[in-house]
Amino acid sequence: MTDSVSADCHPTHGYTPEKAAYLRRMRLIEGQTRGVARMVENDEYCIDILTQIAAVTSALKAVSLGLLEDHLEHCVADAARKGGPEAEAKLEEAMQAIRRLVK
Repeated sequence: MTDSVSADCHPTHGYTPEKAAYLRRMRLIEGQTRGVARMVENDEYCIDILTQIAAVTSALKAVSLGLLEDHLEHCVADAARKGGPEAEAKLEEAMQAIRRLVK
């Protein structure tokens, strides 16, 4: 997101210390997704494909929750300590992200 609320958080993001781990997990998810595509190409059994899709979905949710936790501990907590409109904006931004995740 490039709006002023997210752009002015910090020069680094809450996930920065774990960036390598997140990238590794995303590469694994990318490989899983390619594997699902190969399963479809090879006309594999529907339930097996659905099982792999569930695994990819679960892995993406885990990454999402980790990023959300990092954001809450870093950007939102910093803004809350400062208070004022920035804190309110960060809390609303976090709530919107949570709403998107639980849909």
